[in-house]
Amino acid sequence: MEIEEAGPVHLRRIDPSLNMRRFYALSIQPTLFGGASVIRNWGRIGTNGQSMMETFDSENDAATASMKLQRAKRRRGYRASDPG
Repeated sequence: MEIEEAGPVHLRRIDPSLNMRRFYALSIQPTLFGGASVIRNWGRIGTNGQSMMETFDSENDAATASMKLQRAKRRRGYRASDPG
């Protein structure tokens, strides 16, 4: 599988009518043993939020998991952050 986006992904979901201001960040980092980890960070904008790390045997497996998470979040209304 070809990796679409190598850098970290930052998504936001803002809905003033629901008082909702959330962020979701994904990144892939190599492990010491040749695998890769998907690091997720999420929460309300302006807070540190929560984080989770999942480790995979290969970078392709990690990229597949990352893309699956991105698609799920985009279906729920998250959009890419504007860089400026």
